[in-house]
Amino acid sequence: MLENRSFDHMLGFLYTAEGNVAPSGAAFDGLTGKESNPDQNGNPVLVSQATSSRPNLYFLPGADPGEGYAATNSQLFGAAGPSAQPTNAGFVTNYSSTLAWESRDPSWSVLPGTVAPKIMVMFTPETLPVLSALARGFAICDQWFSSVPTETLPNRAFACAATSQGHMDDKAKTFTSPSIFGLLSNKGTSWTIYGYDSPALTRQLFSEITQADEAHFGLFTDFQSAAAQGTLAAFSFLEPSWESTGNSQHPNYDVALGEQLLHDVYYALRNGPAWASTLFVITYDEHGGCYDHVPPPGGAVRPDASLGEFGFDFTRFGVRVPALLVSPLIEPGTIFRAPAGGAPFDHTSVLRTVELRWGLPSLTARDAAAPDIGAALTLAVPRADDPLAGVTVPVSGQAGPSAGLPSHLLKVHAELVSQLVVPGTAEETPNLRTSADYTAYIRSRTAAWQQARARGAGGYRSQA
Repeated sequence: MLENRSFDHMLGFLYTAEGNVAPSGAAFDGLTGKESNPDQNGNPVLVSQATSSRPNLYFLPGADPGEGYAATNSQLFGAAGPSAQPTNAGFVTNYSSTLAWESRDPSWSVLPGTVAPKIMVMFTPETLPVLSALARGFAICDQWFSSVPTETLPNRAFACAATSQGHMDDKAKTFTSPSIFGLLSNKGTSWTIYGYDSPALTRQLFSEITQADEAHFGLFTDFQSAAAQGTLAAFSFLEPSWESTGNSQHPNYDVALGEQLLHDVYYALRNGPAWASTLFVITYDEHGGCYDHVPPPGGAVRPDASLGEFGFDFTRFGVRVPALLVSPLIEPGTIFRAPAGGAPFDHTSVLRTVELRWGLPSLTARDAAAPDIGAALTLAVPRADDPLAGVTVPVSGQAGPSAGLPSHLLKVHAELVSQLVVPGTAEETPNLRTSADYTAYIRSRTAAWQQARARGAGGYRSQA
């Protein structure tokens, strides 16, 4: 699960040259080039294609667009507010507002020359060759929506627990509800969470698993080793690097580094002995304020009967995000959608698939109602071809405007590890300034906590 990109922003032009028809003949809900959004003066701003010659290509859209509940409503409904049907006509005007306040705050990075219409500039298959080749070579879900119309942590909560426990912003940083990892443990089925080059944030987000055995956690190098040896758990959850110079693809970090990550995950799986029986799911937690032309549907099943923050009732999905299904048991060029007349795919579809595969109960009413993705695996004999053969991973060649600045999720992670009990140390987060400061603190604090747990001298989360 990568970060904060919409479907159109990354894959909208995937089949435009073919009239939005896949080689299989299936219709693809992509861009035509005629989609637009009004600017502050009401003038239409057309979508356009980013070319390889574009300056700062892999740092589009040049700043971090608004992604919270209020910003998402503005992008979807404009001034009408969420009582109206979404038109997706507020992306340019909302980005204009966001740029105005971010440009005055030195803690935010804005590339020089960034203007609101850049939110309508989309990547092309040529500029994202890895993601696009996987989408063409296996299955793409062009009706996959984030679980809630807001930012990162509530959507990551839905992805692992089918609920955000009423939270609709990133102020709540831990979730106490049961998770898919707990269900798997109860069944005696293996699972692992991998951080990239630092301990996994997901472990600290879900209190149910914070104290789980160390065997359930690793780094990307551990994932590569397990894939090569054929010892991957039944369910593996991978995180990118959360640093501003990392590979999460969060705006405005280097998208090319995310291309390299996808390449590396794919080949770790493909070259391992379990490839023939592996399903690799690629998706993004939420849209991150990036443009998409498909209005998200209502009719989402509420996890429970309670209202959430801002009075949200959880009956609306979030904005459409990229979702790919990669397996040698999938036909190339597949456009895969949920059955007509029911709920579309959202992040809880992964949970539903895992639950059905290993005979687990549902976590909430949302994942109980979610369509699963198992029907994408239609081939009886695994394919031997390699859709990434000959694909060159792009390189931006730039440090990026946010280099050195700590990312939002690094700050979240540092706050959470500061609450881990390590005898003889303070729980307060020290004075951290740079991305390197935060990363070093997260690694050292987690290592000290792990050592304390091994000695039986600590390991319980403090209660704020």
